[in-house]
Amino acid sequence: MAVLMSAPTPRVAYFPDSFHEINGVAHTSRQFEAFARRHSLPFLCVRAGNRRPRLLIEGQLQTLELHRGFLSFYLDKDLTYDPGFIRHLPLIVRTLKEFRPDIVHITGPSENGMLGAALAHHLRVPLAASWHTNVHEYAARRSNWLLRHIRNGHDAAQTIEQIALYASAGFYWFARILFAPNPALCRLLEKKTGRPCRLMQRGVDTQLFSPAHRQRQPGDNVFVLGFVGRLSIEKNVALLARIQQQLTERGIANFRFLIVGQGAEEGWLRQHLPGAEFPGVLRGEALSRAYASMDLFVFPSHTDTFGNVVLEALASGVPSVVTPDGGPCSIIREGETGRIARDEDFAAAIAGILADPAQHARMRQAARQHGLSASWDAVFESVYDGYRTIL
Repeated sequence: MAVLMSAPTPRVAYFPDSFHEINGVAHTSRQFEAFARRHSLPFLCVRAGNRRPRLLIEGQLQTLELHRGFLSFYLDKDLTYDPGFIRHLPLIVRTLKEFRPDIVHITGPSENGMLGAALAHHLRVPLAASWHTNVHEYAARRSNWLLRHIRNGHDAAQTIEQIALYASAGFYWFARILFAPNPALCRLLEKKTGRPCRLMQRGVDTQLFSPAHRQRQPGDNVFVLGFVGRLSIEKNVALLARIQQQLTERGIANFRFLIVGQGAEEGWLRQHLPGAEFPGVLRGEALSRAYASMDLFVFPSHTDTFGNVVLEALASGVPSVVTPDGGPCSIIREGETGRIARDEDFAAAIAGILADPAQHARMRQAARQHGLSASWDAVFESVYDGYRTIL
């Protein structure tokens, strides 16, 4: 807590895109609130939920939960957007004025984030913004799928990606300071917005995610390839079926997939991954056991800005294979805690680990040690240090 003790602690009003859902933004937001609670920091969390609007006060921590209404529509299986969210504006304004924030922090251009940004401007309070989701890459992936049968569809998708990036950068320009989970993204944001950007990486609960939770039946020597996350196009989950086919073509049969999560591609995966286990969305100890019971984590996403699930796998003693794009590759130490591979090389990377049990054992130990080095307190102390640079 050296950073927090070095100067007066800012009063932070936090407007996350999601909080209760199963995704990286929500997970980070819950940890941020828990950090403020642990250290008795003046912290107001304004978020969307399913309960009637109410303000809860717990010491220095305040939470204002606001109900999404009947106008809400799904952006994804567990993500909704309420165009009528502005009806909560009077309550938010009153709560903000009573809280007297030194800084407003948003996590993206959701209905809640846009209200937070507008109110920061209206109340003349400095705005901080986190970039958690590569919206432009998501737009390109989904556009590619929609336009795949149209001539020059790929070029159109690339244009959509550039427009989405330009629009997102324009929104983030209003912030005085930006936070992003990996260095490459920080450099991109500084270039596109002209604003300073600091790292806001992720931490992990190394007691919840630990090899100690491993539960496998006696005599179960099948090599378990695991995936945890949203089963959607932008996660590149179709590659999992291709990996299974390529491993089978190599004569490798002693493996199975464990796919944790839900999403629009679940039906397709069930059809194309025979023998895979689909337990759905898991939480708490059930999720801990699932991670620890894996032998290798396979994460083919090109769009993740960090990859909480990769860090959780490492803390569970499970090495990972990831792509060279986005944040996950910044977590993996090539050849030590896992492999970094292009899509066409995933199967070969997995086969190499399967063929070398001694190397796999070393990777498991190194993965756990890397997980033990990550701390949520260090992450958020750095964020507060960033706040002070603009106050």
